[in-house]
Amino acid sequence: MGGHGHGAPYTIPKYTEFNIKGIPQLEELEKALAQKGLKDPWIRNEAWRYHPGFGTKLQRARKLFFRGLPLGLALTVATVAFDKLIGGEDHDHGHH
Repeated sequence: MGGHGHGAPYTIPKYTEFNIKGIPQLEELEKALAQKGLKDPWIRNEAWRYHPGFGTKLQRARKLFFRGLPLGLALTVATVAFDKLIGGEDHDHGHH
């Protein structure tokens, strides 16, 4: 299962690597929960979202929606150009 004896293709990080200290949004959430007498033991699982390498919500959304745009646009232009070049099928269906 490890890829022909080469080991795992990834390493699973230890839970201790994720810490909410230094992340203002999560610290505020922890304080708000504490005021209500609650505690979220899984809050550390959200720490990765605030890591600088993942960018802001807007940057992540932009990447999600526009990741394939340049390639898709280039392939569309190439397909239309190829169709025009070979004199593709006449697409004028006229009026009935």
